[in-house]
Amino acid sequence: MASKHQTLEQLIVPTVEALGFVVWGIELFSQGKHSKLQVFIDSPEGINLDDCEKVSRQISSILDVEDPISGEYTLEVSSPGMDRPLFTLAHYEAFKGHQVQLKLRSPYEGRRKFKGVITGVENDEVVVQVEDHEYLFAIDLIEKANIIPQF
Repeated sequence: MASKHQTLEQLIVPTVEALGFVVWGIELFSQGKHSKLQVFIDSPEGINLDDCEKVSRQISSILDVEDPISGEYTLEVSSPGMDRPLFTLAHYEAFKGHQVQLKLRSPYEGRRKFKGVITGVENDEVVVQVEDHEYLFAIDLIEKANIIPQF
């Protein structure tokens, strides 16, 4: 049986791609009876408000019919932004050399939060240089990761 996240991907990705955009990532937050579904979309030309509205209408229509989320939920469609979240190994590879802020699902060496530079990807692990120490984090252990914008 497919997980809720896999089901959402199967419904959302083809819809977004048919509109000419890429799904950067999907996050579902459950908060009691109410949930929040965030869909991050991207394109080489960038994303504007009209793009988000168009994608939101299409996703809403499909979710209304398929009803994969029980109870009430809020749908948010946006660009990943400058502090874009990273979801896949390909994202980490594409942002090699950039600063990242990570939060792990469980503590590693007594801490869950790390800030450093992405130096690469090895198998299913992300390599992050934190000051003078290099860490390898399995992608499954990373709860959240965001690029730190540089100005």
